[in-house]
Amino acid sequence: MDQVTQKEIALPSGYRMPVIGLGTWQLTGHQAEQIVAQALDVGYRHIDTAENYGNEEAIGRAIRGADRNALFITSKVDPSHAHRKGVIEACERTLDRLRTDYLDLYLLHWPAENIPEEETMEGMAWLIEQRMIRSAGLSNFNVAGIRKVMSVTDVPICNNQIEYHPLRNRDDIMAFCRDHAISVTAYSPLARGEVFKNDRLRELAAKYGKTPAQISLRWLIQMGAAVIPKAGSAEHLTANFDLDNFELSLDDMDYIHDMNIERRLIDMHA
Repeated sequence: MDQVTQKEIALPSGYRMPVIGLGTWQLTGHQAEQIVAQALDVGYRHIDTAENYGNEEAIGRAIRGADRNALFITSKVDPSHAHRKGVIEACERTLDRLRTDYLDLYLLHWPAENIPEEETMEGMAWLIEQRMIRSAGLSNFNVAGIRKVMSVTDVPICNNQIEYHPLRNRDDIMAFCRDHAISVTAYSPLARGEVFKNDRLRELAAKYGKTPAQISLRWLIQMGAAVIPKAGSAEHLTANFDLDNFELSLDDMDYIHDMNIERRLIDMHA
């Protein structure tokens, strides 16, 4: 099994995305602002949000004063806004809430019903032309869905964000994206805390002197994915970011991969 250990992932748009980011789903208000500010102090530069998380204004306050060129900010458009005009207007609102001139990555949050993919990507193309976004991508898309989008646009699909963790292998999507130079971001990379209960991950944590969370995140990174774990404390922020001082062996990578639990936590298309 090939291993990937870089700190950034090159995107087809020509930009680079930090491998470790902060997920902010369910973080709102003062807590979101505080956690994002703490994450920046720890060294995070990749912040992930979405228009329907309800925390873009709080994140905008947290990043105020930071070097915007050093940050990588991802947001997502709700599928109800997936037509051309809706994508553009949703992005404008997101930029206003975040108090930034551009997004590094803008994703369609999940496949839209009854809105042609062409319309969504026309909106993304316009946003790229206007330099309001640097890269466009998808979230919660399976291989068939990605193929369909690719068939109707010349805009590079730079990323697909999916539920991905050691308890749910995503070999088909990973292989397809690798073959088409599409980066993958793993959300819920700690399986909503279930990795802490897994005997195999606990065994490897003891072997490497790490936590099950660190083993899980390291496995995903070596599989070639970016990771965006959420954290509720400075301690967890630091631990999730401290992944450079060890590497899982090929045997241990396979040991995790071969669990084949297929534990699906999110009811999404992919």
